[in-house]
Amino acid sequence: MIKNKADLRQVVKDAEASVQSEGLRIMICAGTGCVSNGSLDVYAELLDQVSKLDLPISIELEGEKISDSNVTVKKSGCHGFCEKGPLVKFEPLGLLYTGVKVDDVQEIVEDTLQVGKLVNRLVYHSPTDQKEYPKEKDIPFYKTQQRIALANCGNIDPEDIDDYLGHGGYQSLEKVLFEMDAAQVCQEITDSGLRGRGGAGFPTGRKWEFARMADADQKYIIVNGDEGDPGAFMDRSVMEGDPHRVIEGVMIGAYATGASKGYIYVRAEYPLAVKRLQKAIADAEKAGLLGENILGSGFDFDLQVKEGAGAFVCGEETALIASIEGDRGMPRPKPPFPAQSGLWGKPTNINNVETLANIPIIIEKGSEWFNMIGQPNSTGTKTFAITGDIANTGLIEIPMGVTLREVIYEIGGGIKDGKEFKAVQMGGPSGGTLTSEHLDLKLDFDSLQEVGAMVGSGGMVVMDEDTCMVEVARFFLSFTQQESCGKCTPCRVGTRRMLDILERITAGEGQPGDVEKLTHLGEQIKKTSLCALGKTAPNPVLTTTQYFRDEYEAHIEDKKCPARQCEDLATSYKIDPEICIGCGLCKKECPVAAITGEIKQKHEIDPEICIACGACEKVCPVDAIS
Repeated sequence: MIKNKADLRQVVKDAEASVQSEGLRIMICAGTGCVSNGSLDVYAELLDQVSKLDLPISIELEGEKISDSNVTVKKSGCHGFCEKGPLVKFEPLGLLYTGVKVDDVQEIVEDTLQVGKLVNRLVYHSPTDQKEYPKEKDIPFYKTQQRIALANCGNIDPEDIDDYLGHGGYQSLEKVLFEMDAAQVCQEITDSGLRGRGGAGFPTGRKWEFARMADADQKYIIVNGDEGDPGAFMDRSVMEGDPHRVIEGVMIGAYATGASKGYIYVRAEYPLAVKRLQKAIADAEKAGLLGENILGSGFDFDLQVKEGAGAFVCGEETALIASIEGDRGMPRPKPPFPAQSGLWGKPTNINNVETLANIPIIIEKGSEWFNMIGQPNSTGTKTFAITGDIANTGLIEIPMGVTLREVIYEIGGGIKDGKEFKAVQMGGPSGGTLTSEHLDLKLDFDSLQEVGAMVGSGGMVVMDEDTCMVEVARFFLSFTQQESCGKCTPCRVGTRRMLDILERITAGEGQPGDVEKLTHLGEQIKKTSLCALGKTAPNPVLTTTQYFRDEYEAHIEDKKCPARQCEDLATSYKIDPEICIGCGLCKKECPVAAITGEIKQKHEIDPEICIACGACEKVCPVDAIS
């Protein structure tokens, strides 16, 4: 039991010594993505085979020598490179193996651990030039990144409090409890320029100051882990991979605002995050880092996990509060703001997971250090989940101000199958669509807002040339319309009306004036909705009508889908007999055998069989197919 700061320093010292004695550490990714791919089986097999090794070992690999070292096999959180999992990392060598299966373990042990030889087929190879990258830090996916919120993810065992302590854990908490008062903590966070990473981008220090100044006998602090955006998994990875960092961040926030009770609100669809958070809380309580009179400072704080039912609207802070109180998750009018009257009518501070994961390192290194990263009005880094038609999907963390082009072509490895980039949906269903003209746009709060998009929670869905942007708008609006709580008429009825129009357009029943109706409705819904869900729901429609109006017009006026994705607008292809050279490439490529004709003879397409996939048009060397 840690009763005071002297006890903590001794425990930290022992934990650091334990980490240093681990020798060669083999970290197996145990984030949700890798676990679903069998990484826990890899971990079990590695643990078993390493236990049979003659230890210590001496190896030389990639110019680095490890002499007379023990081998420690550990689970870690998400490494981020989800496209290539399961991932196995060797520290301090920095060696990374990708796509590791149970059958690879024996070869890893015999070659890498006993001989010091690379298993080359497990090393990352660039799809563009097939260059080999044994070291994680050299892989283009990681090279541009700067990990702050994700610093421990992939490097520590998330279920071991001693591992967190051995990597500097809870020392920022000690600093604020014994060296700073609440006002100083709020000022430090204000000076850092940290803005909320959950979507709105409100200055965190100001938010804390509002709650600190509120006069009440009871205050609360809530961690918003209700990450509901399609394709987003930033907060999930932090909660799974570094739960003690989240706990330390919320404790510092509680001290700064005067809260004595906290909740981590996590969607129930994140069972691994819930499990690890609950274990971390239990371990912190057992160690004396949660509860009464923490470290002998007089600061009391209790924390518990609250599982949400999966409603997207509960990401809105007042709806989240209603859910914790046991009511249906529906937003409330503001003011009063939660800092004035929140959970059970008491002053309440709410921050998202990533925001709080930044707090301990800001306290440790100072606001000036954090200010040097990113942009003047968007300091620090931001995590993004990149998904869609991109070579390297996964979780990244970059300094604010890195361009969209760098993310897509350097970190993401470009568009799959050599296709052309068309658009990216930024900020989830509440965000906006960006195009190729925005590739050199800096990714920060203000730059994105100027073009109708938003940082949001960090979802980034990349789309290639074959994507129908009208269907994209319909998909995202369908999601937000279904997730509307129905409390206010603009969101409940307005989004339904917009969706009706989009469904007509994609079904080939669009009418002149539909685009104007969509934009008018969208603007009115943004102005009059009660909460942020309604105010941002029209964004995908408004940005696609702005940047891809020609596609809307093709659907409405020509009854054609240029991307050939809308089934109701699919038309059969024809071969111009005057141009056809009878090469047979189209016939060979057709997936449904709709093309007939002999070599060096004119070919024909049967319209009754043709599915309008466009494969024949793409391979025709003389452009005879249309």
